Amino acid sequence: MPSDISFHKLSDLSAEARAALLLRTEGNLDPYLEKVGPIIAAVEAEGDAALARFAREFDNSPVAPDAIAASERDFDEAFDTLDDEMIEVLTFACDNVRRFHEAQMPEEMWMKEMHPGVFAGDRIVPIDSVACYVPRGKGAFPSVVMMTAIPAVVAGVPEAVIITPPGPDGKVDAATLVTARLAGIERVYKCGGAQGVAAVAYGTETVPRCLKVVGPGSPWVVAAKRLLAGRIDPGVPAGPSEAIILADSTANGRVCALDLLIEAEHGSDSSAYLVTDSAAVAEAARDAIPDFWQEMGEQRVGFSSDVLCGPRGGIVLAETMDDAIAFVNDYAPEHLEIQAKDPHQYLGMIRNAGEILMGEHTPVSIGNFVLGPNAVLPTNAAARTCSPLSVFDFTKRISIGHVTKKGYDHLAPYALKFARYEGFDAHGNALSEMRSQAFAAGRSI
Repeated sequence: MPSDISFHKLSDLSAEARAALLLRTEGNLDPYLEKVGPIIAAVEAEGDAALARFAREFDNSPVAPDAIAASERDFDEAFDTLDDEMIEVLTFACDNVRRFHEAQMPEEMWMKEMHPGVFAGDRIVPIDSVACYVPRGKGAFPSVVMMTAIPAVVAGVPEAVIITPPGPDGKVDAATLVTARLAGIERVYKCGGAQGVAAVAYGTETVPRCLKVVGPGSPWVVAAKRLLAGRIDPGVPAGPSEAIILADSTANGRVCALDLLIEAEHGSDSSAYLVTDSAAVAEAARDAIPDFWQEMGEQRVGFSSDVLCGPRGGIVLAETMDDAIAFVNDYAPEHLEIQAKDPHQYLGMIRNAGEILMGEHTPVSIGNFVLGPNAVLPTNAAARTCSPLSVFDFTKRISIGHVTKKGYDHLAPYALKFARYEGFDAHGNALSEMRSQAFAAGRSI
């Protein structure tokens, strides 16, 4: 088992070395952008034929051009294939996610009387069409179906679909189909990677064009979203997984190690750090990781060791918790666990994180699967300006206003002055005596 866990003493690092710890795989997409361009062009030109060809080439999957859509029979077989206990688990988790997002939904409309006779507010409406991207290359992820499809349905999106890579058997993962139906979505398409994003950006003979695509993906998916941003809304930036375990001296180092491996096992392109001011906690975690690798499969050990023994993971020892928290805020992790006897004392100091999971009984696994809040979170430091996926990502606000004659008489002089100052003649004319004259002339006709 690998044992050379990367270790960084924060106070010893140069500014350049510290900045290097903040880098993620998706930080440099140039190698992917060059390769993704031709894939996008092929899907735009050839439609389903290109999707079938790329399924064979990239997913080793025998998907025919006329079988891109999952059939009703595929859904029924998925329910027959999946064991009852797993269906019960998925039902339980979907219920938690649904209840959270139903509580998150804003009022359909609100208005406030700003002045007598002056009313302003918002109307909330769903986006017309959204594609939920569900990755598969390094496993099956029905959890992503829950986190993307359920808020779409709760928000009332009229056309919500799922795109996901097919397996070697040419089918969609059974749990993905079961979860899709539990979420309320029956339209699932066998296309992943850059070609899947291109399919919903342009539309094909089978796959509908959508206005937005949401969900996490590989750098190939992230690159495709970037290139197609002028064609389709790419949604919350969600690339390879990343997490920080923030621990003080009261934390259990072995528990920290256990949780550090959670996001690290997603893939070699993930990022994962234990950040602590305690040398004892750091040492205990470092010693425990090889023990826990003994209880993991070879592939997951390979992924997590690549991360924790490489340049985008390991242990960061800070001199103080203030220094540790400053590093966390600079990093702006997708997932943040606070491991401490009193995690609430640090909560107000965290400004940048996709989610904050507090205490030794709230591992990222709980958040990923059953807690309720969305686990599709901003990556690559986008948490500095972006929020978790939510019902708000599937809706849009339309500003509304209504002004009575009394309200108009109060506002118009202010607006007229503004219009004259900015040099807009028509703006001003619409607020001048010409308006009264137009009303009078209209009534005399």
